[in-house]
Amino acid sequence: MNRAVELFTAVPRCHNCAQAVVDGCGYGELADEMKMCGGGNAPDNCCGALHAAMCAVGEEKQQTLRNDFVEILGSSKCRELKSALPAVPCVECVRVAAELLEKYGKC
Repeated sequence: MNRAVELFTAVPRCHNCAQAVVDGCGYGELADEMKMCGGGNAPDNCCGALHAAMCAVGEEKQQTLRNDFVEILGSSKCRELKSALPAVPCVECVRVAAELLEKYGKC
C-alpha cells in the first residue's frame, strides 16, 4: 500500500493513480493498460485507482472491493469524489484502493 502512495506522489510524476496502484501492489504487468485510466478517464467515470484495483483482482472479488471503496470514500466515481465537500484527494483514493487490493489480492 505504501509503495503505491510513494509512486503516485513521486517527483517527477511517472505514475497516474491507476498505474500507481497496480505497480505499487505487484501487478506491474497491468501498468501500461492503466496509462489512460487516470485523471477521470477510467471506464464508466470510475475512479482510476479503484478501476486498477478491480482489474487486478479476480471477477469474483470486484464487487466486494468496489462496495468497500464506496463505503470508505462515499463514491466509486471520480467526479463525485472530486466534487464532494470536502473533496477526496487522489492520494487518498490511491491509498484506499491499494489497501483494498492488499486485502483482496496480493499487494
